[in-house]
Amino acid sequence: MTKILVVEDDAQLAEGLQEFLAREGFVVDIAEGEKQAAGILREGADLVLADISLHSGNGYEVCRTAQAKGIPVIFLTASGDENSEVKGFAVGGDDYIVKPYHPRVLISRINNVLRRHGRAQTIRIGTLTVDTARAQVYKNGRELPLSALEYRLLLIFVNNRGRLLSRDRLLEEIYDAGGEFVNDNTLTVYIKRLREKIEEDPQNPLLIRTVRGMGYRMAES
Repeated sequence: MTKILVVEDDAQLAEGLQEFLAREGFVVDIAEGEKQAAGILREGADLVLADISLHSGNGYEVCRTAQAKGIPVIFLTASGDENSEVKGFAVGGDDYIVKPYHPRVLISRINNVLRRHGRAQTIRIGTLTVDTARAQVYKNGRELPLSALEYRLLLIFVNNRGRLLSRDRLLEEIYDAGGEFVNDNTLTVYIKRLREKIEEDPQNPLLIRTVRGMGYRMAES
């Protein structure tokens, strides 16, 4: 799975970003400063999201460390002045996003950078292929027309393969995704629609199984 390192010294912002990216199917580590980031980067990552102003060090040095390892960097910062942006690209940054930003725009920019660096994530489960970089899903090689909420729901299952997911957990994860209100009845409808698209036999699902009285579990492979 695609691993992203978030370098941010505001714990609340970092944790919120971690939760959001995890829902999108990424594995996320957090570093509060330059030294901690360097330690995590020794273990490897696919992408770095770095603030410029840090209590310990700065994002420019984090970028230099990542670049030395061939890891792409997106600056995610409140420093919107021209000089900061120019320096960000000068030290090797791949993109520069000024806070506040729209979450969906961030995902698009992340996927663009991952594609350029050949780090796109492809997940295969049974007859399904999920390309998270392009937000596309294929069944037996044919692209499936999923709505935004169906895709979000599928990503939650994909990111938790083999784990039991309660209905409450699913509702928390997809609440108001895509601007749609989601309640218990709506969840039932979307799981039914998703099964109709991804299962060979929706009446006897093999990919997303119901665990009676407890929730759902997706196949591991």
